[in-house]
Amino acid sequence: MTEVAVGAKLTLERADFPGLFSALAGAGYEIVGPTVRDSAIVYDRIHGVDDLPVGWTDKQDGGKYRLERRADAALFGYNVGPFTWKKFLYPAHERLWTARKDGTSFTVAPEPVDGPPLAFLGMRACELAALDVTDKVFQGGPVVDPGYRTRRARILRIAVQCAQAGGTCFCVSMGTGPGVRQGADLVLTEIVGDGPHRFLLEVGSPAGAAVVARLPSPPSASPKSDERVAHEIVERTARSMGRHMEADGLRDLLKNNLEHPRWEVVANRCLSCTNCTMVCPTCFCSSQEEVPDLDAEKVERWRRWDSCFNLAFTELHGASVRKSGLSRYRQWMTHKLGTWHDQFGTSGCVGCGRCITWCPVGIDLTEEVAAIRATPGATAGKGGKT
Repeated sequence: MTEVAVGAKLTLERADFPGLFSALAGAGYEIVGPTVRDSAIVYDRIHGVDDLPVGWTDKQDGGKYRLERRADAALFGYNVGPFTWKKFLYPAHERLWTARKDGTSFTVAPEPVDGPPLAFLGMRACELAALDVTDKVFQGGPVVDPGYRTRRARILRIAVQCAQAGGTCFCVSMGTGPGVRQGADLVLTEIVGDGPHRFLLEVGSPAGAAVVARLPSPPSASPKSDERVAHEIVERTARSMGRHMEADGLRDLLKNNLEHPRWEVVANRCLSCTNCTMVCPTCFCSSQEEVPDLDAEKVERWRRWDSCFNLAFTELHGASVRKSGLSRYRQWMTHKLGTWHDQFGTSGCVGCGRCITWCPVGIDLTEEVAAIRATPGATAGKGGKT
């Protein structure tokens, strides 16, 4: 195998791209990536280039999503879809442990975390930022989620630079994209329509270098012209964001306007359907339940995704502490954009726009923030981008 240095910038021809799949398989990875299913681009197990959304793109706006054919055969010419990588690290429904009767007591056995290492192919800059956020949530404090930690330790992150901005994207506002700055083992920039179809391949870690060394056809050193084209692609994407949200002083703006009339306006539209929290790459609310056998010889504890929009989720001592849709929407938005900083030292929003796209009534949190900020007398308090 050819030795590859971390930091190397290489050109991978489109004809040689299938070799990446064989290199990943040879390194023991199961590949998860984008594929077309149910009229959307979703993340699932894939086995080759033909599983990718070749020649497909998506059009997104508030409450709207549709697929369209591109004029070229780009492999990654789309924006983010309804699925996030979170589900492979923090499953939507997971057994945590099993307790079996042992005489007059019980023996508790944690659920083993099985499966091969996963290669996440096609991560975007905002999704890498979301992974940093969930790392803080699940393994950045004194209490660590063992399942998340085990799965997280064995993934390979293959990022793809965004060559277009979606109608609901606002990653520039949140400082999370569209360019990949760090956190990836490999970074791909797809170049189409400017000479031969090819990829600028940047090596970000020893694990990424080990995969590149396995490629059947070793890529060549990239010319400066390819690096310039790749830079221009990201810059063009940054200039074409579908949404914008002023993030300066955001935490204090929301904290100081908890009784703002705008909350009532948005609550009259919100269906409390939980779509925004289900598609969010950082939301982590869950509920747990214990499921006993009828003979009382065994009991299992299961965890499933939940949402702060669910009325039952807010129950304490048998009564809901957030009975109105207004209070639940306000809790979600003020936590996501404000008090998340108090808990984890960062925003809970990465600007991916999924919550806007997949809201059935097209509620747009960037619009809600702008409305509150524009009200005479509304104050953001002091402090910078918090």
